[in-house]
Order: sequence, then C-alpha cells, then structure tokens
Amino acid sequence: MFSKMAGYVFFILMNVVMQMKLSAGSDNSGNSVVYTRWGKKRCNSRHELVHSGYVGGSDYKNPGAAVEPLCLPKNPQWGKFKDGKDGQKAKLLGAEYQMHTVSNYWRHYHDHDVPCAVCLVRQRSVVQMFPGRRSCYNGWKLEYSGYLMAGRPIHKAASTYTCVDRKPDVADGGIANQDGYLFYQVEAICGSLKCPPYVQGRELVCAVCSK
Repeated sequence: MFSKMAGYVFFILMNVVMQMKLSAGSDNSGNSVVYTRWGKKRCNSRHELVHSGYVGGSDYKNPGAAVEPLCLPKNPQWGKFKDGKDGQKAKLLGAEYQMHTVSNYWRHYHDHDVPCAVCLVRQRSVVQMFPGRRSCYNGWKLEYSGYLMAGRPIHKAASTYTCVDRKPDVADGGIANQDGYLFYQVEAICGSLKCPPYVQGRELVCAVCSK
C-alpha cells in the first residue's frame, strides 16, 4: 500500500515539474528585442539605450535611392576609405522634418534635423508598428505612439512608412533647409482605402508595440 502511494506521489510530482518547465519555456524572460524610436534622442526609462544618433537616408531627388532610413551613431567607425567624391557610389544624407504646410504644433519642427534612438527591450519577443493606432491591441505593450510619415509622392525617391514620435526631439544645431531624406505626415485618401472608417485628408497616427 505504501509503495503504491509513493509511486502515485512521485507521478504527481513529475507532472508538476514538467508543467513548470513548459511554463518557463513559454515566457519571454530570456528574450530581448531592439527597435528604433524615430524622432527621439532617448528610450523609455524602463529600456536600455543602445545608442542615440541621427537619422540618415538617401536624397529625395534620387530615383535610385535606398528606401529605408538609418539610425546613425554619433561616433562612427571607419574601414578602408578615400576621402572625396569619387566613383559610382550610393549616397547617405541627413534627414529633416518637412512641416511647412502643417497648421498644428508640428510646424515648429520644419527643416529641423531628425534624431533617433535604438532601444533594447528585455522580456519581449517581438516589436511591431501598427498604423492607424494610438494604443496597442490586447496583450501588447505600448513602446511609443506618434504620427505616420513618409516621403512626398511627387518626389523621385521611394520611401517607407515610418512611425515618428508624437513629441519629437530635434538634432542639436540642425536647423537649415539642406533637405536629404525627408519626413512628411501621411494623410488618408479615400477610394480603394475604405472611408469610413478612414477619413479623407486626415493625418494618420501610429503605435509601436511589443509582446
């Protein structure tokens, strides 16, 4: 009788241990993700700043331009190089907010250079930008919210939709109309885009969320 009871208790304990292992394997305690906070110099206080830098990208007038913006470090390192413009090479410029047609507080940021921060989030496994949202879906945690931005449609260079922080910073000493990679707010155009729920000419927000 005792041996049967001991075997039963051992079986129960083994099942408990197995469930604990499965639970430990399904959480995010050992995971980390990295995302770029466009338009800000710092991360949220609960996250680790990998580096704070400047947004760079291709010239908006170049039809062969690279599409994605970059978050460039303030302390670049170099390999083998030759100074001066020579040969057939891609070009990297800075980035500016383009807000001269905006009537709200964003107008203050027109022609300012754009900063960025690369942030490390622990105990998360994925980061996603959700256009058209200021808040996250259930089960997701908000990293930051902002406005959806991209290049101007009449420009030759392609661009990508980027979520720029709703309370942006500006790069130190960087106000001059030098162009480069340009950020314009994105507005909804009805037609193939369903209205409602979208509204003709209304600027789109965005949220960057982790899980």
